[in-house]
Amino acid sequence: MTNPFENRSLSLRGPATDMAPVTPSDARDLINVAVALYVETGGAVAFTSVAGYDRVVMVGDNAILPVGVSRVMATGTTAAGIHAFVLV
Repeated sequence: MTNPFENRSLSLRGPATDMAPVTPSDARDLINVAVALYVETGGAVAFTSVAGYDRVVMVGDNAILPVGVSRVMATGTTAAGIHAFVLV
């Protein structure tokens, strides 16, 4: 099987190379900055954007939040099943 990602440089214009489950934390940043979030069960998502701003947004079930995220905070987050789209 050929791998179309094998010789490709990472780019924000292309798809993420992996997804990682997110455990919301008020103290720790994500291991890898997310280029977007996927939320299985809707609710509030409290996060810090890569621009450094704290935000809280309401999302529905199976939502994609297309914003760079460095931290998903526990305080204020009611959504569940959050996954980070990452470039690794």
